[in-house]
Amino acid sequence: MRPDSLAQAVVDSFADTENPRLKHVLESLTRHLHDFVVDVNLSLEEWETAIDFLTRTGQKCDDVRQEFILLSDVLGVSMLVETLNDIETPEATDSTVLGPFHMIDSPRRALGENISPDSSGQKCVVHGTIRDEQGVPVPSAVIDVWQADAEGFYDVQQPESQQQGNGRGLFTADENGRFHFQSVVPSHYPIPTDGPVGELLAATGRHAYRPAHIHFIVGAPGFRELTTHIFVEHSRYLGSDAVFAVKSSLVRDFTPRPAGTDNPCGLVEPFVEAQIDITLHDESGDDT
Repeated sequence: MRPDSLAQAVVDSFADTENPRLKHVLESLTRHLHDFVVDVNLSLEEWETAIDFLTRTGQKCDDVRQEFILLSDVLGVSMLVETLNDIETPEATDSTVLGPFHMIDSPRRALGENISPDSSGQKCVVHGTIRDEQGVPVPSAVIDVWQADAEGFYDVQQPESQQQGNGRGLFTADENGRFHFQSVVPSHYPIPTDGPVGELLAATGRHAYRPAHIHFIVGAPGFRELTTHIFVEHSRYLGSDAVFAVKSSLVRDFTPRPAGTDNPCGLVEPFVEAQIDITLHDESGDDT
């Protein structure tokens, strides 16, 4: 059987697929995958290496580690999916990748609470307002935040020194869509390199670092859930993020403030201030 005939035979095998979207995806995947194999003239040894790589990628996944998301990230696929979906909501805040560390539930916290009580470092106050595309505040929006500490580690990476939930918080915005919390300024950090993804980076001479950032997932009834970051301005690796996730609209100035500066969290010592106002897409009119 010729290569093109084989691809068509596989495509034909999906003819009775009831879900039209599934049918389209499988047909397109088959054609592109077969074209790739032909294009690179894949050897049996390379095919076996690929199968082993994917097998070990799955074996590396557990309750606090998602190696397949990491693989998607370093190949730019995660960011491509986010970018394609952003096209549908141009007035909303830009989205970016989820990342591999959103693996546990963030603890519910009151507005103004410190999400990083186990972390030392430069104190920061993060605040903003959730609005719709017309600029109207969205009351009681839910804001899920998580970040690395000032040394570049997430809680799940250091269970011996960070309690589960350190660097994480689940907040509810007030009646005017406003939110605020305390933390420490996060550091740039390397993504995990002790698995197959690390082997891929080493084999291709790529570094593993991400610029400093804080993750957000924001949602409210009737609105499309948004996954985004804010990036620390002037952080190392802003121009070479290992997962290609930096968007200029998400880079924020973390401004030093002297002791006694008025702030929504009531801090009296010196701190760094960052603001992110978030616009959500109203889905109520999408089907009209």
